[in-house]
Amino acid sequence: MRTLNYTITSENDGSKVLYFLKGKAGLSSRLIRSLKLVDNGIMLNGEHARTVDEIHENDVLTINIPEDVLTEDLSEYDGADFGDLQILYEDEDILVVNKPAMLAIHPSHNHQGDTLANLIAAYLKSKGKKATFRAVGRLDKGTSGIVVCALNAFAANKLQGKIEKTYYAIPSDIFTEDGSIEAPIFRPDSIKTYRTVDERGDYALTHYKVLQSGALPDGTKASFVKVNIVTGRTHQIRVHFAHLGAPLLGDTMYGTARADISHQALHCGHAELLQPFTNCKICIDAPLPQDMNEIICNLHKI
Repeated sequence: MRTLNYTITSENDGSKVLYFLKGKAGLSSRLIRSLKLVDNGIMLNGEHARTVDEIHENDVLTINIPEDVLTEDLSEYDGADFGDLQILYEDEDILVVNKPAMLAIHPSHNHQGDTLANLIAAYLKSKGKKATFRAVGRLDKGTSGIVVCALNAFAANKLQGKIEKTYYAIPSDIFTEDGSIEAPIFRPDSIKTYRTVDERGDYALTHYKVLQSGALPDGTKASFVKVNIVTGRTHQIRVHFAHLGAPLLGDTMYGTARADISHQALHCGHAELLQPFTNCKICIDAPLPQDMNEIICNLHKI
């Protein structure tokens, strides 16, 4: 059980409990509905409260968020050996891990029991905890790095769209100046995940900073860039660099396969967020995977 107490100030005097919970507290409608079904889920000055009740200055509004009730046990893990779960940060509300590139996040038709969701469920079960798997944002299979998992509904709601991420990528061309890519991303086939740049698509903006550029021993031109995305479109970084004629190394969907990397050269290496209950800033870093690091070490100026 996680408990939050709010002392009402003059600006919210006379408001309804519902408006305060949605506005000031930032709770989702779904979470509020679930709290109404919990004994003492919403309390005002120590007494049960309804969402239509009025609050006044100096009142104390309390919400009690119960532990998750699991509808599905994902703790069985039958996938390939990705090693131990690499935990970058953990508290009562958040678990942050460094995902291996080839590990899928969610169970699907092609992945049953061999996903990050299964691995984390098994880890939490080993510690006597239970929580519905809530990855806040996602990484494609083939992309490595930071995945933030909320361990309760409140944390998931507060973190949604509020995590600032920095990516590292290796596009297949030489970039000499920092730049931005502003191009709409479109899904031409609703069945396939493939995206392309098309005026019918959704607005997308990517900023990149050049860290290193040159050529690899096989003559391939490449650059090592730091990337920040303003929008969060599916495959955004991959599509945008492919649009420039520089698909990421190893990206078989938008470019070509390579012997030195089995996936797209894309890694989420830094994240910043506010702890949902305390609002303390948390900064997290994840080291580059070995294959990307080796490519960068072999990248020489020309």
